Amino acid sequence: MHAEKLDLSFTPVVNPAPAKLTPGQIEQYNHLGYAAPFDAYSDVEIAKLRHYFDRLMDDMGPDGAFGINCYQARLSGIWDIATDPRILDHVQDIVGPNIICWATAVLSKPAGTEKYVPWHQDASFWGLEPARTVTVWLAIDDADAENSAMQWIPKTHNKGHLPIEETEEGSVFHMQTASADSMGAPVVDELRAGQFSLHADMLVHGSGPNLSDRRRCGLTLRYCPPEVRVVDDEWSRGVEAIICRGEDPYGHWRHHERPDNDDITRTSTPHAYGNN
Repeated sequence: MHAEKLDLSFTPVVNPAPAKLTPGQIEQYNHLGYAAPFDAYSDVEIAKLRHYFDRLMDDMGPDGAFGINCYQARLSGIWDIATDPRILDHVQDIVGPNIICWATAVLSKPAGTEKYVPWHQDASFWGLEPARTVTVWLAIDDADAENSAMQWIPKTHNKGHLPIEETEEGSVFHMQTASADSMGAPVVDELRAGQFSLHADMLVHGSGPNLSDRRRCGLTLRYCPPEVRVVDDEWSRGVEAIICRGEDPYGHWRHHERPDNDDITRTSTPHAYGNN
């Protein structure tokens, strides 16, 4: 389904009594399209998670060098992160008490990587509506401008679907948001390992080549309220959702219980899409 036919409008968050976010952070999310940084994991905890993701990517061999997509319902370790209350408490202040996690992606940019992620709007690639997904970007490694941290273009989340154009050589996507350089100065999503950010699904963002001597690895988690529904059967084939908190009164999503398996060689990804 073409993005032009989807409801990709932004609805401001109205939450007079947030539990974790401050009113100012919710105002920033509504006005700029993002809020950050937030603390989730201690140095000891994130070191264990880094070892875990290193093992998963190593077990996949060459296919895992740049990351792994959508194992949240197939690997217990990723399921546990997606349902961690320290993350969900922040997400709830944006999407409400009923929370669906429908996708995850481990995004690794090894040192010296020349590929780049062009400016784009996530929801334009998805077959969902309305556009109510919030992305958690959890830093597994320290992420900064030097090692190609994600960048946002503020205030682009409430403009609907923006025109697109073809990308140049080196891009991980074949299309990008047109004339993004004229939309304002980008902001670097600088995070220490164990911290995370939140951004709206129509916010223009991307990242450049990682020409540093440090890897940049993160985990994205895509959360939405249950009123969001899949409207493109071909795109959604294999989407495996978790009802992380609350319930799904609409019946749009199939709930997957915590898997017993945590061996990536014993399963496969049901769905793959681009990186940030």
